[in-house]
Amino acid sequence: MDNYNTINEVLVKLFNEIMDIEEKAIITEEFKDISNNDMHIIEAIGIGESRSMSAVAKALSVTVGTLTIAVNNLVKKGYVNRVRSEEDRRVVLISLSQKGQRAYRHHERFHEEMVQATLEGMDQEQTKVLVHALQNLSKFFREYGK
Repeated sequence: MDNYNTINEVLVKLFNEIMDIEEKAIITEEFKDISNNDMHIIEAIGIGESRSMSAVAKALSVTVGTLTIAVNNLVKKGYVNRVRSEEDRRVVLISLSQKGQRAYRHHERFHEEMVQATLEGMDQEQTKVLVHALQNLSKFFREYGK
């Protein structure tokens, strides 16, 4: 099989399997009450300073209304804390609860293992070429989606 066909086959398989694979890896017994999408919202909120709903919505490329529905569920399940800003009461700030932080770290470990598995056996030059190829692919998706 030539390189074009090999790359095409690998990419198609990856795109078809990646969400399922990630969901099976990160939605464990402890985190069975959330979806893969919820886990990505938790990732976007991050650990540390509270973030505004609008900042998180922008990072996820969704509307604040769409994010609000998901955050309401995550608040009910104990993953996210929500408060109004003291400086500007119109601003809603969200942060991860302790449970949300555990989910975040669990998801982060999956990504670390995925990257380590990808780079296994590669030297610095090969890694550089892979990074360049993935940046090209990312650029293609950004431009194609416009």
